[in-house]
Amino acid sequence: MLRYLRYLILLAIAFALLVLAMANRAPVLVQLLPDDIAVLTGWQWQRELPLFAVIFGGVALGLLVGFVWEWLREHRHRSEAASKTAEARRLQRELAQMQDAKGVVQDDVLALLQKKP
Repeated sequence: MLRYLRYLILLAIAFALLVLAMANRAPVLVQLLPDDIAVLTGWQWQRELPLFAVIFGGVALGLLVGFVWEWLREHRHRSEAASKTAEARRLQRELAQMQDAKGVVQDDVLALLQKKP
């Protein structure tokens, strides 16, 4: 049921984007630099694009910048999680080495901790 609701919402969003694109087909001039700076640098880049392409391109660029920013911001958390995972694996290997073939713990303290009440 939720899958169909999700498809319905995605269909409504797609329809709204299609209507937005159809309503904004007029061409607009997109310039990389303002006129004064373009004359000063001698680098004049401009294109004529439909307005919906400019709108969708801006949204896509904003999403991309946001995703990259968030990925960079969470780097510390990912590296900390990786080090904790490596430490847990190391401790599990140590515990496995301390147990003999029958599964009996060789260390007295660990034997007390693993005893079931």
